[in-house]
Amino acid sequence: MTRRVLFTASTASHIRNFHLPYLRRFRELGWEVTVACGGPVGDLPEADRVLPLPFRKKITAPANLRATALLRRELGATRYDLVTTHTALAAFFTRLALPRSGPRPTVVNMVHGYLFDLQDPGFRDRLLLGAEKLTAGRTDLVLAMNQTDLETAQALSLAPRVAYIPGVGVDFRRLDPALAAGRAAERRRLGVGEGEFLLLYPAEFSRRKDQPTLLRALARLPEGVTLALAGSGTELARCQALARELGVERRVRFLGQVAEMGPWFAAADAAVSSSRSEGMPFNIMEAMYAALPVVATARKGHTDLLTDGQSGLLFPVGDDAACARAVERLLREPELAPRLGEAAHRAVLDYALDRVLPQVMDAYLSAVPAPALV
Repeated sequence: MTRRVLFTASTASHIRNFHLPYLRRFRELGWEVTVACGGPVGDLPEADRVLPLPFRKKITAPANLRATALLRRELGATRYDLVTTHTALAAFFTRLALPRSGPRPTVVNMVHGYLFDLQDPGFRDRLLLGAEKLTAGRTDLVLAMNQTDLETAQALSLAPRVAYIPGVGVDFRRLDPALAAGRAAERRRLGVGEGEFLLLYPAEFSRRKDQPTLLRALARLPEGVTLALAGSGTELARCQALARELGVERRVRFLGQVAEMGPWFAAADAAVSSSRSEGMPFNIMEAMYAALPVVATARKGHTDLLTDGQSGLLFPVGDDAACARAVERLLREPELAPRLGEAAHRAVLDYALDRVLPQVMDAYLSAVPAPALV
């Protein structure tokens, strides 16, 4: 009998960016793979079927209840052996669609970073935490990517089983051509000046990613320091306005969506991240693979990857002055950047896709009961 797995996520881009190797691996093992996600869906050839869902980012949006109804219908019509949920929004509404009692598929919630703060919870934090507690009884396994989320899921009993995985793995090979071409060649090609000290931050423009802290830090730094911001999002226009207000617009490159970040990692002098919350961030891991010194917030995900002063420099969330001081250290101590970059490169190799994929697949398959013999 054919075994079936359902992947759910709030956006198709999330599946495309992080999970295609897993869809492919399940199919290689003979499973039928369905993806249910928000649009635009585009092309997902690794899936046997795709179910578009009307997910909206606001958890209380009526469209999310319509998505739940579609999922409930799908789960009633198709026998799945495994449902694996991704992104907080889709994880909640997928589990809400499952029956409260009786037979149901095995459910694995892969946590890409809990979005609630237990130390100083506001209304949104309590809402998201309540959603996790409400659906814990319909979750068989939580897979957490960092130590904080692992301990949170264990302490709150958010599933009968909680396990750690080192992210979903990064295919670092796609960076190799640009890194092999070399820093000087890529800087010439991208128009980076010889005297520029280029900081790089590829991330969606959102409140969680907090680009304004980097713009304020840039205003404290010497003229030769520039900042490249790759990505799009709801906060882009606000950040462009802030750059003008701070008088640093000439020193900021708003790159938009960049298909291949390899040349920018090769050209940069350092990577930065002002993110307020992470799971296991690809942008930091790619910067580490490129042997860049990383200046990042002292938050989960970052602290799992970087040791302050040894493989990176960490600063408090929202502290633009501390961020600027960390960058100034790189300018003032020329031997520091290569030392941090080399240590980071060595540390990140354990997060490569070829090492991580077998661990994640083992976790998935260990959660699913063996098929009954007939």
